[in-house]
Amino acid sequence: MKKIILASGSPRRRELLKNAGLDFEVHPSDYEEVLEDYVFTPEKIENLAYNKALDVANKYEEGIIIGADTVVVLNNRILTKPKDRADAFVMLKSLSGVPHTVVTGICVIDKDTNKTKIKYVSTTVEFENLTDEQINFYIDNFKPFDKAGAYGIQEMPKGYIKSVVGSFENVIGLCTKTVLEMLKEE
Repeated sequence: MKKIILASGSPRRRELLKNAGLDFEVHPSDYEEVLEDYVFTPEKIENLAYNKALDVANKYEEGIIIGADTVVVLNNRILTKPKDRADAFVMLKSLSGVPHTVVTGICVIDKDTNKTKIKYVSTTVEFENLTDEQINFYIDNFKPFDKAGAYGIQEMPKGYIKSVVGSFENVIGLCTKTVLEMLKEE
């Protein structure tokens, strides 16, 4: 089996790949995520995943590098990580009771074959109508400042999520089914 390198420092992605039975190393990407605007297109998210994977791939002679980037999309606008508590509150308030999409771009670069594969996975999530108290409780107790859209679905208290249509893992940060399919295509 070829060496697999995860180009991400995300503990959630590490846990997902570990639970999927993959043996891998972690080498976080130094690529700085920059969006020219916040209008969503799948290509933007795929490009972020590609650039993260490429940044790490350039440091290795061999192996398979997996890069990923996850964003929350509401009304065709990308919600990134909140800047501060007030920003987190505004994001969560805007998501309250409204379906939104979580999109993860995934890039797999095989240094041995020079093949690159890029895909994206979308999941629709809908919160219940959250009160200001629920939002404040979540922010105070779960510190969502390192998460796109200001939330981590795996830590949401009972009664916050109305529905999830699609891959739950994708909302956490990486659809392992898609990653395994991309690796099998090698």
